[in-house]
Amino acid sequence: MSFIQHYSISIHFAQALINATNKAGLDKHQLLHEAGINEGLLNNPHFRITPEQYSTLMQIAWRESDDDFLGMGTQRCRHGIFSLMAKEAVRCKDLESVYHHLCRFYNLVNESIRLTLNIEGDDVALSMSLSDPKLDPDLLLREFLMLLWHRFPSWLVGQRIPLKEVRFTHKPPAHIAEYQLMFPCPTHFEQSTNTFVFSKEWLKLPVVQTRQTLKHHLRRAPLDWFTRQAFFPVYTRRVLDYLEQTDDLATSMEAIAQALHLSERTLRRKLISEGSNFQKIKDIVRRDKAIHYLSQPSIPIAQVSSLLGFSEPTAFTRAFKQWTGESPTSYRLAAKQ
Repeated sequence: MSFIQHYSISIHFAQALINATNKAGLDKHQLLHEAGINEGLLNNPHFRITPEQYSTLMQIAWRESDDDFLGMGTQRCRHGIFSLMAKEAVRCKDLESVYHHLCRFYNLVNESIRLTLNIEGDDVALSMSLSDPKLDPDLLLREFLMLLWHRFPSWLVGQRIPLKEVRFTHKPPAHIAEYQLMFPCPTHFEQSTNTFVFSKEWLKLPVVQTRQTLKHHLRRAPLDWFTRQAFFPVYTRRVLDYLEQTDDLATSMEAIAQALHLSERTLRRKLISEGSNFQKIKDIVRRDKAIHYLSQPSIPIAQVSSLLGFSEPTAFTRAFKQWTGESPTSYRLAAKQ
């Protein structure tokens, strides 16, 4: 079972999307029903959904509104405009030409945003400003577009572009913990522009995707943009890798340290220096695998508990309520409804 495939998404993003579609006059009951999301849990800040659910919700919203910006821009961005941009981008020779095309295209077709590519010294900065930020009160548009401007070009060149930093004009949001999943670098708030920075050397990477692979990618969009692997510091990532691949989630920190050819004390010190700890990492893996298993009614809750390495179902229930604010039973029932 892969953490890469099954990490979960905060309900905050579904709530923000529904807020946007409400303003656009769409039926939120229909949207949530088609996406398989329980409306009664939208206001539970601990609740999490699968990338598939959120992707489906966004696909339906795009289809029903015919607006990729979902009313959060000063001008409607007709659904299909991104595909037009992408069909030209896949014909570019390298990453630099992709970003120049991306900026030129959106600056021509929509006045809601303004994109700028600056190359200074060894760094490249892709910046985006919104014509009217007040139309994006939940930050959904700027977060999604900044994510897209990084992940789609990364897909085109077949490698994740390592970001040095990302800057946002807004204040640190309540869902700031989600930024580690979205942006693989230090994040700064209350800046003059929405910008991410990466090394100039990446601009020469060739485009490796084709028109045929693009067709498949667009059919799945935006799912692949939401299921990319989270980036973590070195030792946090190594522990995560171990836990993702093992069938024994009851394993100890000592066992993992030995597998990594470290002493337990050294591994603990490395994790602390990265702002992490063993239990926090294990909880991330257990929580997201639990959400994946509970979305499959054929797997009994007692078996889910065992798969996650809990000694008894009651211990799993206590942990799951701490992670999500819901019991496994009520979570499964809500997902089913």
